Amino acid sequence: MDALSPWVAVPVALLLCVGGALTAIGALGLLRLHNFYSRVHAPTLGTTLGLGCILLASLVSSSALAQRLVLHELLIGVFIVVTAPVTTMVLLRAALAEDRRKGRLPVPAQTTGASPDDPANGDDEEPGDDDGPVGNKASDRIGPEP
Repeated sequence: MDALSPWVAVPVALLLCVGGALTAIGALGLLRLHNFYSRVHAPTLGTTLGLGCILLASLVSSSALAQRLVLHELLIGVFIVVTAPVTTMVLLRAALAEDRRKGRLPVPAQTTGASPDDPANGDDEEPGDDDGPVGNKASDRIGPEP
């Protein structure tokens, strides 16, 4: 059996068209958006979704031609789904650090209010503060109350 039946060929063709369109939309977003931070999202989302449709079409057509379940495409899909967001996040953090280093973005200000480590907060307790030895307070014990 060298040809796909129409019941398999039509969904495969639709998936390929949708995947190609999503990838093209991601590529157009790369061209149309103005700065790096907005530019990085369109290709990442478009190509990830587009690649998912293309891999699904490949899985269906390969399985129909081999007359058994072929799952090689799932490995490619898992690899792309795991690595694309991670590499995007690394690129964004590197660009943000570079912009802050060059003074194009302000360094984030420290939040106002009392820090949890501030001694004036009154919530910090040192071991041995009027509660006896460490570990005798009810909050220090693990497990049910005796």
